[in-house]
Amino acid sequence: MSQPHSMTDDQVATELRKMTAFIRQEALEKAREIHLKADEEFSIEKSKLVRTETSRIDADYAKRHTQAGMSQQIAKSTLANKVRLRVLGAKQEMLNDLFEQAGKKLKEGKQAKEEGVLKGLVLEGLYALNEKKVVVRCRKQDVEVVGKAVEAARGEYKEKMGGREVEVVIDEKERLPEDSAGGVSILNGTGKIDINNTFDERLKLLETDALPSVRTTLFGENKNRKFKD
Repeated sequence: MSQPHSMTDDQVATELRKMTAFIRQEALEKAREIHLKADEEFSIEKSKLVRTETSRIDADYAKRHTQAGMSQQIAKSTLANKVRLRVLGAKQEMLNDLFEQAGKKLKEGKQAKEEGVLKGLVLEGLYALNEKKVVVRCRKQDVEVVGKAVEAARGEYKEKMGGREVEVVIDEKERLPEDSAGGVSILNGTGKIDINNTFDERLKLLETDALPSVRTTLFGENKNRKFKD
């Protein structure tokens, strides 16, 4: 039998260098593999982070944009309401002044002295009450002209009602206030029904009934609306 061949020192050194080179190569490849894996995971995590942050920024921007839009709308609405209220206030102030001036004109004017106007007011009361006897109240200073208006109203009432007579008495005890605008108040025989045909009352009715027409004339409102006389 032959004896095992023993390696020389040079051969051992060569084998060691080969083994060392192999181990180093394995280590380098492993390190490269680890590095590539780390780079890949880093890229994935970075992409996730970028997407998350981008989504957060977009959501935050959308929220701020919505809030800014709502704030702008609220500001516009608030401003529009303030302007509208100011306009309405100015219009109402103008209307109040208009009717206030009309009231003053009624007290200062000749309406209470116009027999034709008073006759119409008395006649309206006669038709409304349709009784044999009525009482008319007026201002003390209007008694004379109201008396003439009453006689004219009685005559027309009799004519229109087929000869029916009506007794009209001017109240000597109770008068309309002297500082009022005038006109008449017509009561039935028992005094329980009172038709207020004073100029002050007519002006109040005018403020309600004619207000739409006045608004149309002054401000151009409700142009397409039809009003009854």
